Amino acid sequence: MGERGCYGVEGPTVISFSGGRTSGFLLRQVLDAHGGKLPPDAAVLFQNTGKEREETLVFIDECSQRWGVPITWLEWQAEDPKYRVVNFETASRNGEPFAKLIEKRQYLPNPVTRFCTGDLKVKVARRYIKAELGWDDWQSFVGIRFDEPRRWKIEGRSSRFKKEDLSLPLKAARITERDVLEFWKRQPFDLGLKSYEGNCDLCFLKGRGKRLRIMADEPGRAEWWIKMEARTGQPFRREGSYSTLADIARRQLALPIVGEDPTDLGECLCHD
Repeated sequence: MGERGCYGVEGPTVISFSGGRTSGFLLRQVLDAHGGKLPPDAAVLFQNTGKEREETLVFIDECSQRWGVPITWLEWQAEDPKYRVVNFETASRNGEPFAKLIEKRQYLPNPVTRFCTGDLKVKVARRYIKAELGWDDWQSFVGIRFDEPRRWKIEGRSSRFKKEDLSLPLKAARITERDVLEFWKRQPFDLGLKSYEGNCDLCFLKGRGKRLRIMADEPGRAEWWIKMEARTGQPFRREGSYSTLADIARRQLALPIVGEDPTDLGECLCHD
């Protein structure tokens, strides 16, 4: 594993930054393992869908500024090379890349076909890495913790894409959510989101309870999702449209989220 332990960079390495506390923690550990600086053969990438919350964008920019680490912001576009480089000021904030992808495909992503993550995040990063960094073979550090075993399955080399080796340093270091939260309590800044809010504002993979709570707190959040369902004539999830959930949220008080929600499917690479 080397003298830098789980966080040592050996060869071309991408650090995948979703914009959440866990991926921020991972980035800090990598920096500390290398004397506080990003190794020359490493890159930090954030792929913006346009549906990330403003608090997420602020947090990413603050990590970059406070820690002196360059973070490349990317967005999907329909035209070649199928991505564009943006920054905090120019990043989409109204779901533009996501909406354009839905328009191109003429249907919505769903729990089985999660093309939002695949096209807007994974493929965008891979195109940039090959075209701009010139890497043909690399490892990617992904912020999945030891206490998230259902997400470990991505570890290793993908059978469909054999040039990328997905590594889970936090799993190897046995890092849990408690460790991450304790770390951020000690820092002079933090992500300004509650645990149930997440980076993607109303991701259809969130459980019903989380989405209802967010809609009750901020009714306007549902508008984009309702518009996409109306445009395609499809729901993101079979068990209920966003319009139906928004109506329920309007008619009831925001309820506390207690225990595990069986409808919560996690949030792919948009996770914290």
